[in-house]
Amino acid sequence: MERLSLGQYPTPLVRLDAASAAYGRSIWMKRDDLCGVALGGNKVRKLEYLLARARAEGCDTVLTTGGAQSNHAALTAACAARLGMECHLLLKARGVTDLRGNLILDRLFGAHVRFLDTDSYDDIYAEMDRLTAELAAAGHKAYAVPLGGSTPLGAMGYVRAVRELSAQCAAQGCRPGCLVSATGSGGTTAGLLTGVRAYLPGVCAVGVAVDDQPFQAIVAQLADGAAALLDVPAPARPGDFRMLRHVGPGYAVPDEGDIRRIRELARLEGILLDPVYTGKAWSGMLDALDGLPEGDVVFLHTGGAAALFAVDLPGLDATNP
Repeated sequence: MERLSLGQYPTPLVRLDAASAAYGRSIWMKRDDLCGVALGGNKVRKLEYLLARARAEGCDTVLTTGGAQSNHAALTAACAARLGMECHLLLKARGVTDLRGNLILDRLFGAHVRFLDTDSYDDIYAEMDRLTAELAAAGHKAYAVPLGGSTPLGAMGYVRAVRELSAQCAAQGCRPGCLVSATGSGGTTAGLLTGVRAYLPGVCAVGVAVDDQPFQAIVAQLADGAAALLDVPAPARPGDFRMLRHVGPGYAVPDEGDIRRIRELARLEGILLDPVYTGKAWSGMLDALDGLPEGDVVFLHTGGAAALFAVDLPGLDATNP
């Protein structure tokens, strides 16, 4: 399947010795935050497939959407810049819209950023259609990437990631019982689920929902679509998928426990989690640790560190570490 080479892979698989000792469970981390594009993250693997399709269709412009501090939007802007494509970001005017965090990166990468005052992505997709027509009238061909790049084609990035991970596990002696990731739009978890069915049978793909969406159904539908693209059977197996929920006070709003665990991992392992996705997923995973399948736990770090510089985290006092 056509794919661009945008990230630097394989990303490291590391055992978190201090965290494992603290929680009495062997915990590993797949460091997709170190993929080599911008501040890293899971969206690059998806964009390798999505932007390959855009290039094949002769597009010179890419459009996408997300929240004001969207990691996906920033990484789309970075990849578009690298490919010499114009990038338009139509973002919800919700959350931190000041020039902080990912919005600084968006502008560094030369993206056109516009905020829409709506709670509905349907409104944003309608505006993307209008902008696509406007660009076409000006001689440009635009490719629209949906929220999070979460399509069956985008999910292929994480089917490939599980194949990469299976080789690393064999080489490093990791024996995973489950593979855990944040679930914010569903595509990454769907790719992981399709991947474990193909390359790590017996391993459970565990998503931790950080938003109030019906992800059990969304992930299953995207995984079916990814399997159809592969044109190979990827049959469901009992216990190969579990959906946890750790939304807390709301999307992109960490609770006190999330912040405590972000701080704890930084001090145990020198690894940064973000307050929107990875911090919540890590915290939700630890809450459910005793009930996860036997074997090593592998946590997928999906990036997002820029969000640490967009919000105030209560409890962090320079005079009282």
